[in-house]
Amino acid sequence: MIRTHLTVDPHFVVGPIDRRLFGSFVEHLGRCVYDGIYEPSHPQADEDGFRTDVIELVRELGVSTVRYPGGNFVSGYRWEDGVGPREDRPRRLDLAWHSTETNEIGLDEFATWLDKVGGELMYAINLGTRGILEALDVLEYANLTSGTFWADQRVANGRPEPHGIRMWCLGNEMDGPWQLGHSTAEEYGQLAAKTAAAMRQIDPDLELVVCGSSSAQMPTFGEWERIVLEKTYDNVDFISCHAYYEPDGADYAGFLASGVNMDRFIDAVVATADSVKAVVRSEKTINISFDEWNVWYQSRYHDVDRITDVQTWPVAPRLLEDSYSVLDAVVFGSLMISLIRHADRVTSASLAQLVNVIAPIMTEPGGPAWRQTTFYPFSLTSRLARATALELRLDSPTYDTERYGEVSIVDAVATHDEGGTTVFAVNRSLTDEVTLEIDTRALADFGDAEAFSLFDDDIHAANTLDHPDRVVPRPNTSVQIGEGTVTITLPPVSWTVLTLA
Repeated sequence: MIRTHLTVDPHFVVGPIDRRLFGSFVEHLGRCVYDGIYEPSHPQADEDGFRTDVIELVRELGVSTVRYPGGNFVSGYRWEDGVGPREDRPRRLDLAWHSTETNEIGLDEFATWLDKVGGELMYAINLGTRGILEALDVLEYANLTSGTFWADQRVANGRPEPHGIRMWCLGNEMDGPWQLGHSTAEEYGQLAAKTAAAMRQIDPDLELVVCGSSSAQMPTFGEWERIVLEKTYDNVDFISCHAYYEPDGADYAGFLASGVNMDRFIDAVVATADSVKAVVRSEKTINISFDEWNVWYQSRYHDVDRITDVQTWPVAPRLLEDSYSVLDAVVFGSLMISLIRHADRVTSASLAQLVNVIAPIMTEPGGPAWRQTTFYPFSLTSRLARATALELRLDSPTYDTERYGEVSIVDAVATHDEGGTTVFAVNRSLTDEVTLEIDTRALADFGDAEAFSLFDDDIHAANTLDHPDRVVPRPNTSVQIGEGTVTITLPPVSWTVLTLA
């Protein structure tokens, strides 16, 4: 059996964990909104047409901030289409996903839904086909009390109280050639800087997110961040990161090491941001909003799902409805470990997406909603992660990967507060159990140790409409408490949470 050792000491702190780290993302894409959160004809729809079974699952998931309405969708979106009487709202072509947008759900309705789930709205503005004036208009509509044209329009539309949105994204993936209004770093940086400065004339305390690279594999990665931040540094608070992961064929060993790539991505963006900070001689530190991340089988979208018929523009088509396996959930859990490990600089993150579209929650029209395998690492981490992320000493054997070189078999992170300590760990080995010995001598006395592991003999096992509970976390009864140590066995290809309280 493989043996690993972890030292946990609450004196060595990475930083506080911002609850925004457990955010998500709702885009007008596929069945995320329509047939996902909103289905007026469903037996469990409420008076506003929202599925109450989905609302309960979102609450259980523990989502904090939700980014809306895109995504690629936002770069062609006219926000005014989604407010006012529904019967007057236009149907539009959505060029991003080759669909028809009915605009039944817009800013006001989505804010109402967020009130029901208890989330914070993070709003993305269109800097692809629009610009400064439209950004000011939607800010006025959303956040001013009354007495101006757009604020009074919101009141007339049945929302007397402002939405009070604090966090705003200045466009989406503007480095990507697929993006409507795609531009160079110089062009985007100038527009983002002007838009941010104008928005701060209305409210200087807004929290603004400037677009970073849409992935670390983009040819402009690094240089994009440098140029954009040099132009916007004084007027923004975050720079975004986006990353998606899928297996390269049957290279599951490399796929399981995806968190290594996320770690390197974050470290590179932090280094660039801090370099710009020195160049512009600023006292402010720019943090990261990792506002799109997930396991996503993009190859399946391009080969199977993508709509190519120029005459076909469906409403809410089934797009990006990946079915997640145990293998996917373990990778997913390792990505959450990477985010927490960087809690000092990653202070906001958005799992993309929330319902049906590469999502932890799936629904069937007129039928049930269920939890995918990825639901559990998110919900348990959101619920059990404590106030502070700790810097750990992990001694683990390694293995070689073609993608990322030599990586550790076990990856882990720990969180701590006065109520106790929680350890999150993954075993990347495809074949072997791992004994993880945790040095707890620096921790205060604890009276209880409880662990759950997500694994299965079939790493491709998934939850489906017919078998919604095929994969669930199981109590891990291997925990042994010794003198200054806790030992636990991690099954092959598994994600584990251990609480010491």
